[in-house]
Amino acid sequence: MNRLFIYYSHTGNGDEVALRMKERGYEVRKAVEKAKMPKSFFLQMLVGGFRAGIHQKARLIGFDDDVAAYDEIVIGSPIWNGRFPPATNAILDRTELGEKKLTFLLYSGSGTGKHALKKIGKDYPEAKVIFLQEPKKYPAEFDKLAQLD
Repeated sequence: MNRLFIYYSHTGNGDEVALRMKERGYEVRKAVEKAKMPKSFFLQMLVGGFRAGIHQKARLIGFDDDVAAYDEIVIGSPIWNGRFPPATNAILDRTELGEKKLTFLLYSGSGTGKHALKKIGKDYPEAKVIFLQEPKKYPAEFDKLAQLD
């Protein structure tokens, strides 16, 4: 089975997850936004939360959205303001997920991403969802990746 992990990472949690996914045999693709976030953490929270709140889609640099060769797709995303960040919105908008086996790996410092869950339930009702709470800070969270098997 061909398996692909597509993810966005702003604080490094997604990058840590990507390393573990690669060890599990997944091909890995990272989405990189063209626009840069402010340097101040406070401004990042404000700007990022606002952009997520209005369901903005980011412009991605060199993102390959061709997933035809894969049977299983895992989308890795942080949760901002209870929603997907603009980079994840762009991934979901551009990638034809069709009838693929689909799982969402959501990493968050707090909350459960109720708006993101609502979108997943509406647009991808067969998808599995796994939450990881700050996996970079709490490595035991990676044990939840066993749910992918």
